Amino acid sequence: MPEALEGASAMPMIDVYAAEGTFADPKQLAREAAAIVMAVEQVPDIPMFRKNTAGFVHEIPASTISNVDGDSNYVRVQVLTNAGGLDRNKQLAVVAQLTDLIVKASGDESIRDRTWVLLTEAPEGGWGLWGRANSNADLVAAAREQIAELQAGH
Repeated sequence: MPEALEGASAMPMIDVYAAEGTFADPKQLAREAAAIVMAVEQVPDIPMFRKNTAGFVHEIPASTISNVDGDSNYVRVQVLTNAGGLDRNKQLAVVAQLTDLIVKASGDESIRDRTWVLLTEAPEGGWGLWGRANSNADLVAAAREQIAELQAGH
């Protein structure tokens, strides 16, 4: 059993908000964002994590985004994990890698300085999956069960 499982984030949700037309392929961006977070977390590559780590790209009218000066060419990335899911090294890695991905997906190096990445944690017991509010221990137990089933099937 990988040690990383105990401190792992439970299947995070990654939301990317940007003006319409910022990204040529929003679905690919969503997929790559989910893969980055899963890799940084170092969770086992099992269906439970693969099927429930997801990215969402929200393309919104530029007229609905503004800083104090009126600029609307910003990107906001919000990563929601379970409480304690990312230690400091993983926080640094996920912010850097998601920012790099936004730059690549937009084709605009200058967007690096206009990309905000917010790391947000759901409270203990506040991770709803399978119709149940799960604790971190519930999710670790479910992952262990799936790993055991996969190993028994081989």
